[in-house]
Amino acid sequence: MHPSTFEYISPTPSQLQVMANVRAEFRLLAESLRASIPDGPDKTYILWQLHDCAMWANVAITRQPDGAPRV
Repeated sequence: MHPSTFEYISPTPSQLQVMANVRAEFRLLAESLRASIPDGPDKTYILWQLHDCAMWANVAITRQPDGAPRV
């Protein structure tokens, strides 16, 4: 594990743009799922998992597989 694995890494300007694009795609998927799936605990779980995936996508954009910052 890289020493910075549990530290915040500031995204570069280009990474910020990629993050914005990825968030927009997750938002579109969430809106589609919200409209298509009946209310209930399964829908709630799906949307929370989607939120979790979106957050991990941000991590993947800024870090190498070993946790080192991407340059």
